[in-house]
Amino acid sequence: MLEVAVVAPAERKVVLVTRRTRLADLVARYHTVAQARFYIEHLGADMSDYLREDEAYARSLLTVTEVLQAWGRYQVIDRSLLTNFVFAEDDIVVALGQDGLVANTLKYLDEQPLVGLNPEPSRWDGLLLPFEPAQLRDLLPAVARNKQVCKPITMAEVCLSDGQRLRAVNDLFVGPRTHSSALYELELRGHCERQSSSGMIISTGLGSTAWMKSVMTGAAALAQRMGLQAAPETYQPMSWGEDRLLFAVREPFRSRSSPVSGVYGDLIPGSPLKLRPRMPENG
Repeated sequence: MLEVAVVAPAERKVVLVTRRTRLADLVARYHTVAQARFYIEHLGADMSDYLREDEAYARSLLTVTEVLQAWGRYQVIDRSLLTNFVFAEDDIVVALGQDGLVANTLKYLDEQPLVGLNPEPSRWDGLLLPFEPAQLRDLLPAVARNKQVCKPITMAEVCLSDGQRLRAVNDLFVGPRTHSSALYELELRGHCERQSSSGMIISTGLGSTAWMKSVMTGAAALAQRMGLQAAPETYQPMSWGEDRLLFAVREPFRSRSSPVSGVYGDLIPGSPLKLRPRMPENG
């Protein structure tokens, strides 16, 4: 007879992902708070704001740590260790930081639940941080029993010609590292076009609420100013879990050899976007 071990909710390990504050980054670089203060004030910036942010994060971290100590099994890792950290299948992940920390952590998960905590709601809007540290005590039992409502998130994946695969929770940017034009060939659903632009943004549903939204808002505002289109408010982002991606070409340049008909659209399963560089290097 085979015995099946069932993991009790309280036995599930919680992995807390943290990030250094701006002050902590400065101290790591200049070794002391006094040296960091000298650097900041030499720039004419306000050191007190750095201190307030650091103190608020420390208070939130203390609150979360006390909850986790009462919970039982937990581990704290800095975001810099995510690339080499292996999450267990039944781990519960908690991110204490800005929206970017949540998005960065999600890339390394495989269906483990993630709870985003806002360390300072008065400072951060927190689109991906719907909870505050004090709420974690009530959240953990529900998450451990799979009773907490979760939002599914669709990620994007790019496959490089050398075999590498990269994932993105928000966006993929394909283009030159510097402010120069890229020459490439775009192919989508049988349509092939040579283009010249500063690159391309490819967004998930989550990304459609951020970078892609800013692109569309700017384009709509310019068009409205010229009397060509509707107001910027007409753009509607996708849902986070929608099985579709959006792409937009940045600053496409029209010429005899580079038309601009395929500069915006969506990608659906079974219909990949293919890009081929037309540059001797940096392609």
